Amino acid sequence: MPVLVFDRHVTPDRSEDEQRLVEKAQRALVAISLGEDAEALDEVTPSSEEPKERSDETKALMLLLFGECSTMVSTLGDGGTAPVKVQVFDEDGEEVSIDQADPPVRTAVRTLLAEVHGNTAAAQEQVEIALANAAPNEVDSLVLQALRWTIRLSVECLERDLPVADWISDAVDG
Repeated sequence: MPVLVFDRHVTPDRSEDEQRLVEKAQRALVAISLGEDAEALDEVTPSSEEPKERSDETKALMLLLFGECSTMVSTLGDGGTAPVKVQVFDEDGEEVSIDQADPPVRTAVRTLLAEVHGNTAAAQEQVEIALANAAPNEVDSLVLQALRWTIRLSVECLERDLPVADWISDAVDG
C-alpha cells in the first residue's frame, strides 16, 4: 500500500498570475509589518485599469490571504495549547458581536470563519459582496485587516514552531 506524505513546506505549482499575486502580497506583508499601511495598499493595488479585472485581482488577493489565515488558524488549533478564538472589539476595547462590527471587520470575520469551516464558496461570496458594495476606504480596511491577521497568525505559528507558508514566513522574517 502506498504511503502518502503531506509536506506543508512544498511550494505549490503556481500560474504566472498566481505567482505575481503572491509576490505582491508578500511585499504588502513586509510593508504592514513595518507599520506602513499606505505602502502595503500601494503594493496590492491591482495592475489593470479595467474595473472587472481590478475587482477580480482584489478578490483573488483577499481569498489568498484569508485562505492562508484559515490554514494557520487550523494549524494553531491542531498544534496549539489553546483553541483559537475570534473576537471583535469596538473603538473602546469592548468586545462586540460580529454584527455590531464595522462592515470591513464584519466581512473579514465572516470570510475567515467561512474559510476555517471549509466553505470557500461562502468566503468568496463575502468578498464579492464587499467588493460590489463597499466604499473604496472600506475595501482598503478589509485588505489591511487581512494583511494584519496574516502577520499576527504567522508570528504566532512561527513562535510555536508550527508551519507557515514560505512566502509568508519570508515576509515576516524579512
